[in-house]
Amino acid sequence: MDLQGALVDHLGQIVRDRDPYLASAGYFFVQQYIQQQLVQWGVVEAHTFVHQGQQHTNWILNLPGQDPTRSPVLIGAHYDAVPGTPGADDNATGVAVLLELARAFAERVPRSPLRLVAFDLEEYGLIGSHHYARLLREQQQPLRLMISLEMLGYCCNEPHSQRYPPGLQYLYPNRGNYIAQVGSWPTIPSMIRLWQGFRKAGVRSQWLPIVQQGHLVPATRLSDHAPFWDVGYPALMLTDTAFMRNPHYHQPTDTVETLNLAFLTQICQGLINGVGQL
Repeated sequence: MDLQGALVDHLGQIVRDRDPYLASAGYFFVQQYIQQQLVQWGVVEAHTFVHQGQQHTNWILNLPGQDPTRSPVLIGAHYDAVPGTPGADDNATGVAVLLELARAFAERVPRSPLRLVAFDLEEYGLIGSHHYARLLREQQQPLRLMISLEMLGYCCNEPHSQRYPPGLQYLYPNRGNYIAQVGSWPTIPSMIRLWQGFRKAGVRSQWLPIVQQGHLVPATRLSDHAPFWDVGYPALMLTDTAFMRNPHYHQPTDTVETLNLAFLTQICQGLINGVGQL
């Protein structure tokens, strides 16, 4: 099966109401699907935590690198969705790409060890990533880089289809047909390598270095990379820019039909190209 076909298959399983409290059947189905996919490539670990009296889980797969002395690259995507939306772009696209990265790097060993994490409870305030980032810091575990996959499948070539926080519109394109990298200054060399991987895959990429953990531009903190910034890890968000481009953000209309599957496939291939060199 080709890469786009594999991504479409994943989306067919993940895109459904999956809020942990209001759509628990879909939520547990997607959890089981993620486990079943990841366990093909290695031992899947469960990082559990309690929120509002209920146990929740981040699912983790570690893959070896060519150089075991290098600190791991952590790549994460949240699998929950807001109530009342099937969450195709937000964030079934990120999870689908995460699952294909597992396949790709189980078969082709990357330069650095990889840790792939499906995060829970992003939509309730980055809860799963907050617990996991704090755990890693408390245990003094090193990370070479954290990458958050946050909405990867919406593309629009129309003029003025892309919006920005105030001021940035003068620096970046007005067409929403690229993938954005938003990272702390230490991630700039990694963003350049990823940019090269995206270019090889035929997709445009723009990158925004940030300071002060993104507090000057709050929109840059709206995904699972922010808790890693807050405890001092180098981290970046990879995104189609969510509500600054996608009119279906957090709506019942966030369906597979609204996605650009060729764009999503290019992003996944670009990541395969770039992550292997980190």
